[in-house]
Amino acid sequence: MPRYVRAVLREAEQRKALMDEPVQTVYIGGGTPSLLPASRMEELIRGIRGILDLSDVKEFTVEANPGTVTPEWLDACALGGVNRISFGVQAYQDELLRTLGRIHRFPDAVRSVESARRAGIDNISLDLMFGLPGQTRAQWTETLEAALSLKPTHISAYGLIPEEGTPIFEQLQKGLLTLPEPEEEREMYDDVIRILDRAGMKQYEISNFAMPGFESRHNIGYWDQVPYLGLGVAAASMYRPRRDGIFCIRENNPESMEEYIRMTETGDGAARTAETVAGKDARFETLMLALRMNKGLSRRRFRELHGTDLEDCYGDTAERLRAQGLLMTDEEGWRLTRRGMDIQNSVLLEFMEEKD
Repeated sequence: MPRYVRAVLREAEQRKALMDEPVQTVYIGGGTPSLLPASRMEELIRGIRGILDLSDVKEFTVEANPGTVTPEWLDACALGGVNRISFGVQAYQDELLRTLGRIHRFPDAVRSVESARRAGIDNISLDLMFGLPGQTRAQWTETLEAALSLKPTHISAYGLIPEEGTPIFEQLQKGLLTLPEPEEEREMYDDVIRILDRAGMKQYEISNFAMPGFESRHNIGYWDQVPYLGLGVAAASMYRPRRDGIFCIRENNPESMEEYIRMTETGDGAARTAETVAGKDARFETLMLALRMNKGLSRRRFRELHGTDLEDCYGDTAERLRAQGLLMTDEEGWRLTRRGMDIQNSVLLEFMEEKD
């Protein structure tokens, strides 16, 4: 842990020249940042503050596992300026948490939220998952109600996507676990929207819901394609090189801890992989990311980013999708209908047919 914290701070020093705009948000994400002892967390935050100018930051988030968080760690975060915390709660029922391989139980989440508030962090987000093996709709409703009892300002609700190589994937392949039927999973998603709306939490993105004014600025930055600097093992960065014909460059740090630390020690960025995004691909990414959000894609924003109009790129497709009740268009921009949100991947496939 000490080596890793030092490596992250070295990388921040080496990469700070990329930060040619004021830092708007900070997000310390998973892995599991709450595994760091309080003293190391304090060292990390203090070090970042000494390297980068965070005076304009309005939202400073850390992720935490309810099974590993301590009051001392939360105090270190709060003293460092953290004002938002995201707890990976996932489910209310012990058996579902065991299926996910989680070490915490719901009472741990209750205690963690209470400790965060005692530390002075009131902006609290909870991550929940539906479509879990063996999960019923009644259990999902129970999870939502239990989460709301903690009075969070934000909830992210994700459908499970079993990843190859994980224990859940292997057990599903062997028939030891069974996923809910697609129709039942769709009903669970409907439950999220209905129950959270009733509690005053409005959907602003496919999987994200917030009390008014508590939408995640950091995540909206990703969807709005605000440049970002990622520090740490396997971290991704995106920046604009100000060169004609190139929209942005994405870079990824090494996934190996030893390779990452070696990169920071030598200062040789050749260990990063880089991808240049331009033309058709860049336009599609702007469209894809913006249509995740309820506000949709602004015509003005698209023109500012790409120097062309939406209709010139996607007009025929948009007209067809609008006639099918999947897309709404007006003078401000484009956004998906509720039905379009439900089958977003299929809608996006239609837009991929843009001609160069």
